[in-house]
Amino acid sequence: MEKLDARTREMLRGIKHVALDMDGTIYLGRTLFPYTLDFLKTLDELGITYSFLTNNPTKSINDYIAKLVWLGVPCRFDQMYSTTSAAIDYIKKHYPSAKRLFLLGTPSMISQFEEAGYVSCKDDPADVPDVVVAAFDMTLEYSRLCRCCWWVSKRDIPFIATNPDWVCPTDQETILVDCGSICKCIEGATGRTPDVFIGKPNPDILRGIMDKMGLEASEVAMVGDRIYTDVKTALNAGSCGVLVLSGETTLDTALAAPESERPSLICKNVEEFGNMLKKARE
Repeated sequence: MEKLDARTREMLRGIKHVALDMDGTIYLGRTLFPYTLDFLKTLDELGITYSFLTNNPTKSINDYIAKLVWLGVPCRFDQMYSTTSAAIDYIKKHYPSAKRLFLLGTPSMISQFEEAGYVSCKDDPADVPDVVVAAFDMTLEYSRLCRCCWWVSKRDIPFIATNPDWVCPTDQETILVDCGSICKCIEGATGRTPDVFIGKPNPDILRGIMDKMGLEASEVAMVGDRIYTDVKTALNAGSCGVLVLSGETTLDTALAAPESERPSLICKNVEEFGNMLKKARE
């Protein structure tokens, strides 16, 4: 690790909370990175709080906590925030009378909406939704995709998407088509794009954590493996955007990004970022 310059040292010394992307940052698919637990221990030792923030809506909060615990990562309910949680908050705020939702998503995601009091509409032209929600659906059924397009074509029905990611990181020999790609398919069929993408890089998902914890933007670092979601979220919120090279983005891609989109820091992985936090406090 190179010596920290004065600007970087000052920025890192002000960090009080780290919002961590998950897949590609602390684990990849079903594999926990070997340095993750030591990194979290470093944050604890430095008195820096942290939360887990994911654009992947395929699992409910309870299921994500169960996965982290299975991987050996302790996690409380208040430390976990997903785009499903953010979408529920968004609908409650902007469409308070909405009750019936057409949800293009996994059963686990749908269960979180139902626990929040919403009714999941059937694949039935008579079951008209108040809002359409498209998500990263690993259980995607062709008939439901077609029904989703039908409701999206009705311009008076709000259409929101959980996240703009094109693909999901994986340790398997395949490409996981994510919500952004599914929405592109819907656009091709209907000519309509989502009214809003709820997740990263929308800064509201990070500002929700700031508001809950009483933090200023400069006191928060968003750490992730993607420039167009993780880093952009931080920059949009006025926070420190840390890119780790343990997932989707390569160093060449990061260095080729426009100056306005470049990360505040580029690290090999969270272990290196933890070492920089320690060095800044020496």
